Amino acid sequence: MYGIVFSEKVVLSYFPQHFILASLNSTGQGHQGRFAELVIVLIVLLLVATGVALLSRQFRLPYVTGLVLAGLAIAEFLPRRVGLDSSLILNLFLPILLFESAINTDISRLRSTIKPILLLAGPGVAIAAGVTSLLLKLGLGLGWIPALLIGTILAITDTVSVIAVFKEVSVPSRLSTIVEGESLFNDGVALVLFSLILKVHSTGSITFLEGLQDLFVVIVGGSLVGLALGYLSVGLFVRLDDPLSSILLTVAVALGTFQIGQVVGVSGVVAVVVAGLIVGNFGLSGSVSASSRITLFSFWEYAGFGVNTFIFLLIGIEIDLITLWQTLPGVLLAILAYQVGRFVSVYPLLAGVHLFDRPVPLRWQHVLFLGNIKGSLSMALAFSLPSTIPGRESLIALVFGSVLLSLVGQGLSLPWLVRRLQLVRFSEFRQQTEELQAQLMTAKAAQDELDSLLKAGVLPKSVYEEMRSSYQVKVAAAEKALRDLYNRRPEELAATNKDLIKFDAIRRRLLLAEKGALNEALRKRILSEEIVQSRIQTIDEQLLKLEDD
Repeated sequence: MYGIVFSEKVVLSYFPQHFILASLNSTGQGHQGRFAELVIVLIVLLLVATGVALLSRQFRLPYVTGLVLAGLAIAEFLPRRVGLDSSLILNLFLPILLFESAINTDISRLRSTIKPILLLAGPGVAIAAGVTSLLLKLGLGLGWIPALLIGTILAITDTVSVIAVFKEVSVPSRLSTIVEGESLFNDGVALVLFSLILKVHSTGSITFLEGLQDLFVVIVGGSLVGLALGYLSVGLFVRLDDPLSSILLTVAVALGTFQIGQVVGVSGVVAVVVAGLIVGNFGLSGSVSASSRITLFSFWEYAGFGVNTFIFLLIGIEIDLITLWQTLPGVLLAILAYQVGRFVSVYPLLAGVHLFDRPVPLRWQHVLFLGNIKGSLSMALAFSLPSTIPGRESLIALVFGSVLLSLVGQGLSLPWLVRRLQLVRFSEFRQQTEELQAQLMTAKAAQDELDSLLKAGVLPKSVYEEMRSSYQVKVAAAEKALRDLYNRRPEELAATNKDLIKFDAIRRRLLLAEKGALNEALRKRILSEEIVQSRIQTIDEQLLKLEDD
């Protein structure tokens, strides 16, 4: 065993005295001069981010990895007063990222993959944190409390890089949903575990029953807060139906839900996720005009992109390469430890999924294992470690180095891995089918919008009929072509790789709709429980037989 020992000079060179674009030194300049300096720094960062975006597209590199490398390159040319601040990340950046992911998540798809998601985000996080903590204690000679804190910090996965890879390389939609779903919930579980460990540190001890009780209250309480504020905002969306006002409302819901959750002592992360799911799936439903929905989703896409851009640039700026080299042995051991923890939490847990849900293919498990890239939340939690933790500065250095090597090493290798695994093979038949589906869906969406404009009195009926008929021609053509494809002889279909043409995604949605209707009938006492459970068992068996999409 050996401990991590760093000189005071090394620690101070690694961490600037002030963090996040704030605390600009007031000596020698007034407020106006400090603000001008801040604006110049922001402009430089925006220009650097633009250049990284262009180069990443040209050389097919992950955008976030490019940002971190760019931050390393420009660190010496910017004031050392620019850096990361845990409070800003936790109270502003994190709610924005969580809300943006939640409103873009389809509850029906999330529900169809909820079992593997809960396995990875619940027991998976706990197992990964425990294994990582044990290896860090044995390998670096850490105390139990510091080891558990770092193990929990390194158990968090930042899926921004993974999702960016999925946008470049096609993967099955179920795999993408599992990755996104895990990222929505594992942050909350890790934060709850982190707070429980800090409670043990401050109080001296906590019983297992008290820990479970706190865990239950924090997670369930966060869910209730998110449900209440989410459904409260749904009614406001219907009455507003104004894109600019709706944007303000969504920002207030995202940030306000997190703060209210923190104030009442429950998980603000869980509250934001639940509120975002409610707003995205019910508040922005068909009752809100298409133009308002497009404006809102575009705003949140830009907000998430902007926040990630600044976070990953600042990660690169924050890290000192000289200090990283001096701490490299400990960092490499930490990376090995969290990789072992992720291995133990992914493969054994998902190996038994076939007993109660559709199995997760082994090739998908490889992506889930190597996609455990670390990011901003790990760094924010490292910053938030209290000063009473032994060797706090050394622990922060450990996390910083692990995040950097994870973003660069795993971020660069993941696209290559996903391509080599060949998770999706597009046939000519599937391409034709999806093009016709796109034509059918867009034409029908335009017709629905025309109906609402006619009902609102925006269009005269003669203009409405003329425009609607033009879309009807597209609908009829797409439906005829699709019908011809569906009616092809079975031997013709067999030659096109049948697992790609069974349209199991549509069948799965229909079966889930049937299951929902049965549960609603049982709740209203329309059908007996015996009949309902028998039908639900049949539907579950049909769901398990469907191919992964």
